[in-house]
Amino acid sequence: MTTRLESPPAAEAHGRRPWFTRGFTKESLAADVAASFVVFLVALPLCIGIAVASGVPAELGIITGVVGGLVVGFLPGSTMQVSGPAAGLTVLVSSTVAEQGLAMLGVIVLGAGLLQMLLAMSRLGTWFRAISPSVVQGMLAGIGVVLLLGQIYPAGGFEQPMSTAGKIAGIPALATAMVSTPVGLSGLSITVFTLVVMGLWNRLPQRIRMVPAALVAVVAAGLVASVSGLPLSTIEIGALFEAIDVPSFGAFEGLADTAVLGAILTFALIASCESLFSAAGIDRMHDGAKTRYNKELMAQGAGNTVCGLLGALPLTAVIVRSSTNLRAGARTKLSRVLHGVWMLLFVVLLPGVLSYLPSAALAALLLHAGWKLIAVRHVAELVRTHRSEAFVLVLTAVLIVLTDLLVGTLTGIAVAIVKSAWEMSRLSIHSSHSEDHIQIEIGGNATFLRLPHLLDHLEQLPLTSRAHVDLSSVRHLDRACEQAVENWVAQRRRSACAVEVAMPAHPSWRLRQ
Repeated sequence: MTTRLESPPAAEAHGRRPWFTRGFTKESLAADVAASFVVFLVALPLCIGIAVASGVPAELGIITGVVGGLVVGFLPGSTMQVSGPAAGLTVLVSSTVAEQGLAMLGVIVLGAGLLQMLLAMSRLGTWFRAISPSVVQGMLAGIGVVLLLGQIYPAGGFEQPMSTAGKIAGIPALATAMVSTPVGLSGLSITVFTLVVMGLWNRLPQRIRMVPAALVAVVAAGLVASVSGLPLSTIEIGALFEAIDVPSFGAFEGLADTAVLGAILTFALIASCESLFSAAGIDRMHDGAKTRYNKELMAQGAGNTVCGLLGALPLTAVIVRSSTNLRAGARTKLSRVLHGVWMLLFVVLLPGVLSYLPSAALAALLLHAGWKLIAVRHVAELVRTHRSEAFVLVLTAVLIVLTDLLVGTLTGIAVAIVKSAWEMSRLSIHSSHSEDHIQIEIGGNATFLRLPHLLDHLEQLPLTSRAHVDLSSVRHLDRACEQAVENWVAQRRRSACAVEVAMPAHPSWRLRQ
């Protein structure tokens, strides 16, 4: 995709148009409408599957998808990103609903949306790009592992345990039930069938793959389930508007609970990170207008505020739907707005169609999404090439699986900061001495992290009549190391040693003579 340059009159007219119509042309209308149908067909089963995996009514996932299209899609920020419920938040939503109850979900999502808008007004959107990619990949990998552990149960037609330990402990019994009971065999068959269809479809020529593999697989699984009469559970979709659950005034009393406030902070930070990292990835895939990060964060906050008021799931920008939007030929934000329109019309006019979808097929979609989040090839390559970065990634993922999303992510960020500080504090010390003279050469970054190494080296040097300390190769000298050298020089001079010091050519680095 290339950017079309406008003539001065056209550009001037373009500038006078309202921001929400900029970029729309007759030529782009057909492409955007076609792309919006493709995105709608991908988004609908994912919205339902993510809601079910999160332990909430399927209608709430659809409501979030509609808000992602009609609210976030309409606002400025990113042109090509598509927002909706994300697999990355499934674990967080599930644990929050289990601990706080479904009635508090709207309050938490509303609070997270308002916090995102506050961050955007503070112009902190671009700072989310500064988080270590290893932490982000570790966060996604950890979520992917938890998603896999959770979805293997509905894939077999069984209810999943609430805790990670329970999911792991129940795997042997689940495996036995999958191959020895009619329900287990049916669920396993549909799950494998769905995954195989998706894999084979993605190997077909590009012109055929314009129809999303997820859609083809789910429709095929629904047809097989209907014809075969297998004992499978299916998705139940009720009236969309009846599922709206506006938070009551009593629910806001929960804001006095520190756990609720922690959940709001976690939702806001994780959703913001996922959205803005998705924006960075999408920007690399097209040549059009790039994301304005603070405006995009404001749009995401507005979307989550509306979702909270409706009692729905939180939303983020989703890389799968966004990349589908691009590949389908979208040219403007109209495609992402229309995908929300089609979703709303379909669920209102044809809700009975969704009741033919087997739960195992949706579990297969989420198993596929979880595996992609882990990105095994990327992790293996990182282990071979950058072991310290791989350590941060694996540590973040393991802690998310063993504890929770917030603890794992914050620990990963802290470890990444310490690792970077340690690597930036490389200090070289070389010394040579004779009977009456010592030559000391120090280079690199002299920070407090290397202070023990510096002190050990200086304290082991013998006392001579003359000494020369060369700091001219030091790139950074913090106050701790400067004081260490000052004290060493002072001690030598008190012992009648003549000490010369060559300092870096920086006015702020001056040892007291």
